[in-house]
Amino acid sequence: MEVETVLVTGANRGIGLEFVKQLVQLTKPPLYLFATYRDETKIQALKEIKDASKETEIHLIKLDVSKTEEIENARKIVAEVVGDRGLNLLINNAGAARWLGFPDITEEDLVFHFKTNTVGPVIVFKEMLPLLQISAKHKSTGVDVSKTIVLNISSTAGSIAVLTDTNPLWREYLSVMGYRISKTALNMAMRVAALSVKDHGILVVNMCPGWVKTDMGTDRAMIEVSESVSDMMKMLPQLNVTHQGAFLDRHGNTIPY
Repeated sequence: MEVETVLVTGANRGIGLEFVKQLVQLTKPPLYLFATYRDETKIQALKEIKDASKETEIHLIKLDVSKTEEIENARKIVAEVVGDRGLNLLINNAGAARWLGFPDITEEDLVFHFKTNTVGPVIVFKEMLPLLQISAKHKSTGVDVSKTIVLNISSTAGSIAVLTDTNPLWREYLSVMGYRISKTALNMAMRVAALSVKDHGILVVNMCPGWVKTDMGTDRAMIEVSESVSDMMKMLPQLNVTHQGAFLDRHGNTIPY
């Protein structure tokens, strides 16, 4: 896999941090990598990767995806650095989850999840679109990860079809109502976006990383973060125009919406 310019949101921990680690370890790593974080007191791991990186110029950007002004500022920083290279790969990873089900669910909880997990990624994509378009114009034919792609980290939890009472964990899954709703909305939003930009040479894909052992996934999860990200990294070069707007697991299998 070869990409020159990459933006990873929510990169100071979990899946986002692992993407940064594995991207800079590629045989041909990115020239520029932009890693965003929300809390400046929790970026020591990112700083260590930045300081150790020899081939990739890493820029750390403060970004709360629920704040439009911070998204706009991030776009300005990225644009100033990449110039006419544009942005090859946007990994919309930042997200949040709280455990609350029905009927205990609150308006505040629903809005919190929607702003972070749905609105945030959409506005990040919208703001970075001109830079993605610049990248796409440099390529002649086809679309793959070596060209221009938006990877949205979604979740099987957002699949309406999967949520049935035949699933052995279905009762437990009901306890993350706001999260599930927001991921379902993200899937639809990015399906719309994917079809809207399909003629621009920008591939848009939603992918579930699996139940990963992170702060959000908890220690009860079944997959190590390194395994999850490694699987997704292996899948990226295999994606093509037939995957436009697809909802996939980390191995490339289709997940029903």
